Amino acid sequence: MYILKIQDKEAGAIRISGGKGASLSRLTRRFPEKVPDGFIITTEFFKNYIQPTIFNTQGDIKSAIAGLTLPPEAVKLIQTAYDGLGDNSLVAVRSSATAEDLPDASFAGQQDTYLNVTGIEAVTKAVINCFASLYNQRAVSYRAKNGFDESEIQMAVVVQRMVEAKAAGVMFTADPITSDRFTTAIEAVEGLGEELVSGRKTPVTWTVKGRIVKKRSGGEPCLTEALVTALSDIGKKIEKEFGSPQDIEWCFDGEKFYIVQSRAITTLFPCPPSPDGFKRCFISVGHLQMMTDTMLPLGISFWKLMSKTVKITEIGGRPYMEITHNLNSPVGRTLVRQKLSNSDELMTSAFNQVLERKDYIKSIPKGQKSEFAIPKDVARCITAGFRIYRKNDPAIIDGYNRRMESLIRKTKKELDHLTGKAVIDYIGNDTDNLMKSLFDPDGFGPLMVAFFLTKPIDKAGKLLLGRDNISVDVSKSIKGNITSEMGYFVSRIADAARDYPEVLKYLETAGDKFCMDELRNQEGGDKAAKAFEEFFFRYGMRCPGEIDIAKPRFTEAPGKILPTVLADLRLPRDHAEQRLLQGKRESAEAVKSMVLAAKKKWGIRKARKLAKQLSFYRNFLGLRESPKYYWMKRYWEYKQAIIRESEKLVEKGVLRSVDDVFYLSLPELACIFAGEHEPDYKKIDKMRADYVKYASLTPPRLIFSDGEVVEGEYKREVPDGALPGLAVSGGVTEGRARVILDLKEAGKIEKGDILVTKFTDPSWTPAFISVSGLVTEVGGMATHGAVITREYGLPAVVGVTDATKHIKDGDRIRINGNLGFVEFLE
Repeated sequence: MYILKIQDKEAGAIRISGGKGASLSRLTRRFPEKVPDGFIITTEFFKNYIQPTIFNTQGDIKSAIAGLTLPPEAVKLIQTAYDGLGDNSLVAVRSSATAEDLPDASFAGQQDTYLNVTGIEAVTKAVINCFASLYNQRAVSYRAKNGFDESEIQMAVVVQRMVEAKAAGVMFTADPITSDRFTTAIEAVEGLGEELVSGRKTPVTWTVKGRIVKKRSGGEPCLTEALVTALSDIGKKIEKEFGSPQDIEWCFDGEKFYIVQSRAITTLFPCPPSPDGFKRCFISVGHLQMMTDTMLPLGISFWKLMSKTVKITEIGGRPYMEITHNLNSPVGRTLVRQKLSNSDELMTSAFNQVLERKDYIKSIPKGQKSEFAIPKDVARCITAGFRIYRKNDPAIIDGYNRRMESLIRKTKKELDHLTGKAVIDYIGNDTDNLMKSLFDPDGFGPLMVAFFLTKPIDKAGKLLLGRDNISVDVSKSIKGNITSEMGYFVSRIADAARDYPEVLKYLETAGDKFCMDELRNQEGGDKAAKAFEEFFFRYGMRCPGEIDIAKPRFTEAPGKILPTVLADLRLPRDHAEQRLLQGKRESAEAVKSMVLAAKKKWGIRKARKLAKQLSFYRNFLGLRESPKYYWMKRYWEYKQAIIRESEKLVEKGVLRSVDDVFYLSLPELACIFAGEHEPDYKKIDKMRADYVKYASLTPPRLIFSDGEVVEGEYKREVPDGALPGLAVSGGVTEGRARVILDLKEAGKIEKGDILVTKFTDPSWTPAFISVSGLVTEVGGMATHGAVITREYGLPAVVGVTDATKHIKDGDRIRINGNLGFVEFLE
């Protein structure tokens, strides 16, 4: 079976025809009128005529195959099959590896394709080049990355009659951008599809959902809406045939559509589970917590432990909350709205769209709704808040901080005396105390009052001075914000290092190998080391994505803070202190202007009331970052105890490495610590492999168990070409975009750059010292980036969908923090 016709049943086997050939064979038998005629040069041909060259070549295998002369009988086989398509037919010659177009690994574009080939000599040469392309550097690297054994890889080649295409492109029967299985995405260009793949032409793109066709991007359409709908229908039939969403290559000759390839889409976000088959609804925890990266199993297990009244499910390596039974309950809907308020406008929009589905909501069976984490004794917090408001004495914060630190010391002391399973049991019980401490009345109470005062203060600013969002100015350089102070401690490190060339050189080159002892060996290193130790003492338990307890903390990976120190070194000495003082001056001026205007317009009594509101606001708004700070300090004690016990098991040979525990849940870890069973390394290794794939996926904000994704929309107009978002910190600024996906890249930030990233959390705060504005993909009015940019007086737009894909590093952009959009500048 050296050569088979595409429609031959035997050609449907991947081991014979490769992934592309097998798929086309199946398509031909199911939709014979839709697939151009052709033949497949099988893996048996490869083994007999190509592999001997591979085995006998010590150097460049690709070049050796490309220079190969096939024996006459092999050429005759190809010529006979080619002649069967007609006299000197114009054909496409396409590679088809056995590790290509698989259900879980597409390998799309890794090998070569040749179009408009005619004549037996040209066809034979194209076939040989396709075989050679199995050893392209990109293909070899891709196979290695995905764990394929090179000795098991075979190659076939597909030869098909060319279609005289008026238009061509690709069709995804599930939207690859949103992962919505109910939306078909179509890209098209005039002429051959190669123009699209090569990037020589910009495609017109459409989405089709139901019978609704929307043009997503591109210029003049090359297909009518009726043709787009007809193509989408073909795609859904092919999807049904293969049993999964498909990435389909197509062409149109002016009269009919032809399909030239169909492969599984391997980059969709997984569907949530539904044990009973009912269509269930889930929202992303990561978008609410400003951490859309993957969270390892131990981290998700902790999240479940701390959210006992919330139905948490792991999907694609991220925690999701099920809200199915909240939708048909007035109380449940209110709880979701409260959770979404000031967190993510797009998720709120998606949630509201779901609420409009009356028939679906009526069909929801009875079940337990998610009760989101709110203080059980709200009345006690409110009472404490107004009691503290009357006194307006910021000394209460000192007492709150001492109490929080005392609780953490207690946790550490008790964990230090425990071993084995007792550590996990203690943590399981202590997380209830942790949750209770996050809503301490003397901390959460005055913070609730401060949040409540935001709207009255903004209203007063508008009435008295004609200024919008004056609370942003009032909250600059506020007291007691334990997170924003982190930036100043990084600046102290920079100031301690900037006068010592040896220290600077070490910081620039150390990277992940940064070591305090090595730093001290440099001239001036003691001074810099002391500044580092001061930072780690206060913030060493923090890190990017810190809500995942498995993430390495600054103390564990001190090199992670170096890029922000290096960025700070580009700025003048004491610049952080100067910014703090400037913020205080601007805040004091805003307060003074409001009180003076109130005296003139409202009289002394109302002016005094306003003055107290402003004073309290500045005294207590800084508490907003404290609960998360003390939460992470408690996490750090838990993590150290788990690592300590894991290291004992590594020494005994029970565990391979400490890192293995991060791929276990707390109950699994408890059993291992108790000696009840050994680690399941097959499961752990599969988890590791799965998480590599999960990391590249984009988690949707709201997804149903059948794979439908509901996208939120901003209900406002923006300039043509601008990216819409949520305005969270006022002002307009222009500058160079610095697209950063990891804090370790912060070293490339220079003064005046605009930080563009997926999300920020408290660990990113030091990077804000250098930038002139912020753009993130997720966020709301009360999230970290919004809070810190308002305090620093930086314009910010958050919730900009796919900002890190649309904006390229180095682009000149303008961000409008008043109206909420990002513009591209020439």
